[in-house]
Amino acid sequence: MFAQASLPVRVRSAKELGGMPYVDEYTGTFTGNCRLKAEALQRIAPPKSWILADDSGLCCDALQGGPGVDSAVYAGPKATDAENRVKLLEAMKKAPLHKRGARFECHLLILGPNGVDMKFVGQCWGRILEAEVGTEGFGYDSLFVPSGFDKTFGELQPQTKDKLSHRAKAFAQLAVWMRG
Repeated sequence: MFAQASLPVRVRSAKELGGMPYVDEYTGTFTGNCRLKAEALQRIAPPKSWILADDSGLCCDALQGGPGVDSAVYAGPKATDAENRVKLLEAMKKAPLHKRGARFECHLLILGPNGVDMKFVGQCWGRILEAEVGTEGFGYDSLFVPSGFDKTFGELQPQTKDKLSHRAKAFAQLAVWMRG
């Protein structure tokens, strides 16, 4: 397990390793795209490094899980967050309230020495509104209301969002595993 390592841990970003190599995220799955990113970083990292990569997106019931892995490029490869939100609103225009369920999903993949290969998945369930509300956050935050709340991620305080988010849940699982 990771926690039992006797050497000091030095965390380096992809930037410190010379930058994140270009990765064509063609797999069609969050985990597959994570693996491509992790393997690309592994090729430029020092030997015996631990590599952590992630992929995440918004999955909508009315769109059979879309935009999913294409969340960042939903309206096109050079689309802005605003353009992606406009396209999502248009795609969901006719979806009745009971079909507006959605989840943010984050997959983390850690690769380590001796073939360590662990995946962690965090999800935050909620629904998509018919119009944007709130100006905080990024991506689809102003359209997504998490379950149990009446405000969008674009309205919630960062501390609240950080506890609920798909990333927080995935990283919490990683932390438990690291404590082993």
